[in-house]
Amino acid sequence: MVVAVRYFAGARAAAGVDGEDVGLPADRATVAAALAALEARHGDRLTRVLPACSYLLDGVAVRNLDTPVSPGSQLDVLPPFAGG
Repeated sequence: MVVAVRYFAGARAAAGVDGEDVGLPADRATVAAALAALEARHGDRLTRVLPACSYLLDGVAVRNLDTPVSPGSQLDVLPPFAGG
């Protein structure tokens, strides 16, 4: 199954792309599995950023990384934003 991933700000810089698709085995399709696949694909730069990030799955905030994902879901990777 495939999940679409969109990166924002520092996560985009660390991944080197705006977004991508990640394939996951149907029997372990969770947010955590998607993140592990992305870390394996992009290495240390992204691995250092992800722990500080927040995640949206189909527009809904994810608090539990064991949350299952469905085929065609969209996972947004949001690093902390500064501003005022």
